[in-house]
Amino acid sequence: MTTSPPTGLRILLVEDEAVIAMTAEDMIEELGCVVSGQAATVKEALDHVQRDNFDLALLDINLNGIMSTPVAHALRAAGKQFIFTTGYGISGSDISFADVPVVTKPYTLFSLSAAISDMAGTA
Repeated sequence: MTTSPPTGLRILLVEDEAVIAMTAEDMIEELGCVVSGQAATVKEALDHVQRDNFDLALLDINLNGIMSTPVAHALRAAGKQFIFTTGYGISGSDISFADVPVVTKPYTLFSLSAAISDMAGTA
């Protein structure tokens, strides 16, 4: 049985599709968490990582045709937990991220809650 993520958990949302980002934001807020920042490009995401105003990141693997691997490396270097999201699968992804959870799109409130709860240690 999956529990809900901790209330107030600050989440960085890295997603290039506006409709998916809006849906994810609604789901995150429904779970009692807060979207503390949004990014649609690798550069924007890296800027947010430097600001360090989040607890956990949801990171789309493919941002407008560009792999988000540099963001994943920056998150790991900063000691931040993150969850990959994808609608394409993770084939060809950097093997050093094999331990990172993946939520496939379209994700549901349940799948998002389970992944965030697991990363936050509340499952």
